[in-house]
Amino acid sequence: MCGGCVGTEYPERGTTCLEGGSFLLNFVGCAQCGRRDFVLLSNRAAGLHGGEEIVTYDHLCKNCHHLIARHEYTFSVVDDYQEYTMLCLLCGRAEDSISILPDDPRQMTPLF
Repeated sequence: MCGGCVGTEYPERGTTCLEGGSFLLNFVGCAQCGRRDFVLLSNRAAGLHGGEEIVTYDHLCKNCHHLIARHEYTFSVVDDYQEYTMLCLLCGRAEDSISILPDDPRQMTPLF
């Protein structure tokens, strides 16, 4: 992975977890060939490991195929919540938790 290709290493992305794609605003250009072009996705793998869905892939320079970053996205269901995480040098770090119930108990106001 190459810190010279990104503006900020592992930027904080809040709850934005990407299962695919690239955060191009953080891509400053390839440190190897010097070009700033589209980013290819390669070596995509998806599978279940211990009840958790894990998707991984590589971000590569379109021109010279230099490895910019490795991307990891996870999804799992814990209790009554869908849990998402993302960790990538280019796309950043993020996590999200969404209730599978019609009304999220964390969002409800107490009655008294």
